[in-house]
Amino acid sequence: MAYISTNPTTGEVIQQYPGHTPREVESAVAEAANAFQEWRATSFKERADLMNHAAELLEGELLTVATQLTAEMGKTITAAKGEVTKCIGTMRYYAEHAEALLADEIIESSASRSGIRYEPLGTVLAIMPWNFAMWQAVRFIAPSIMAGNCGLLKHASNVPGTAKYLGELFVRAGFPVGVFANLFIDHQTLADLIADDRIVAVTLTGSEGAGKTVGQLAGANLKKCVLELGGSDAFIVASSADLERTIPLAVTARVQNNGQSCIAAKRFIVVKERADDFLKGFVEAMAAVVVGDPMDAATVMGPLVSASQRDEIDAQVQDSVAKGATLHTGGKKTDGPGFFYPPTVLSNVPRDSRAGCEELFGPVAVVEVVNSLDEAIELANATPWGLGGSIWATDQEEIDKAIAGIEAGMVFANAVVASMPELPFGGIKRSGYGRELASQGIREFTNIKSFYVS
Repeated sequence: MAYISTNPTTGEVIQQYPGHTPREVESAVAEAANAFQEWRATSFKERADLMNHAAELLEGELLTVATQLTAEMGKTITAAKGEVTKCIGTMRYYAEHAEALLADEIIESSASRSGIRYEPLGTVLAIMPWNFAMWQAVRFIAPSIMAGNCGLLKHASNVPGTAKYLGELFVRAGFPVGVFANLFIDHQTLADLIADDRIVAVTLTGSEGAGKTVGQLAGANLKKCVLELGGSDAFIVASSADLERTIPLAVTARVQNNGQSCIAAKRFIVVKERADDFLKGFVEAMAAVVVGDPMDAATVMGPLVSASQRDEIDAQVQDSVAKGATLHTGGKKTDGPGFFYPPTVLSNVPRDSRAGCEELFGPVAVVEVVNSLDEAIELANATPWGLGGSIWATDQEEIDKAIAGIEAGMVFANAVVASMPELPFGGIKRSGYGRELASQGIREFTNIKSFYVS
């Protein structure tokens, strides 16, 4: 299976990468299994020194890596630089904090001494997506390796340049061979790896369908599994919202990463008394978003990742308009080269239309009007997904009610939902299970071992 890198701004193929042969895959798995026996015994200081060196290398190559991210998936160069910078900071965060996050915990019991140890499990297989090709891989790699595990990466087939770079980065930084490696493999080889006894756990960030498949394979082989899947995050505008601040951030929340983010706001739920002003301002701001060459610093939104992704989002919009949704701006594929789609706003969206019941993985916003905050929270929860959500209000009671009431893994108040190394990341319902990042994330792939000394 060839991995093909295509520039979504032009539609031109950048480069093809050959798949790894069965012998190469076997060698990588064996190297990881062998490396784990020594890597697990290294000190946190030894691991931290290497992780900091990797961060230094990445920092020195920031512009090169950011340019590659832009070329492979179309995010703006500004966003790409931000993604790489975030990776550097996260690598340094776990280099500094992993030891404390995994320190033994003493628990009082009838023993003279008892508690919990957090010990590495072995080789973890990571299946990562294209939309944050660097960040979503690093947020697995940094905590897992610092915990003493080894990692194998099966990245999305359309970001092979980034995958190859990651596979080489940690070797260049001095990590022992086998601690981390990238594999260009097909789906059958992936299934075989999940079944391999040398793979102890699996983590996936991707679609709901991919999550079901990987979850079934992991379950059939009794492997620990963490799934970070899709979302249809609610952006609730309450009565006390400061619209002057809220509307620009509503645009950011929808068009970040060209609208291709699992934690992007997708459903904008507005209380009736603020609806007219919000909709007017939001439509105007969405229509004013600068769409174009992602290498241009003035561009706010670049192309979608592929022609199929652009056609999918357009089909969802056209289906919804045909069933009665109101189109306020956008909603039409852009002529010319590249996979561009304009920022789009829909309202009065029927529940049985595609925009009313599917995840919108592109720059399309659905605005819904409700009578009260209670009704807004109820509507926010009327979805099979539960990744994130946000509340926009200046009244503390409204903020507290939304944080308590929204059924999701994360709720942000007056801020765009984001992932960061200090807080656990993950969802509930069809958005997956398990957590990444923070103490909860770094402990997902450890043996939580109780000890008791009489």
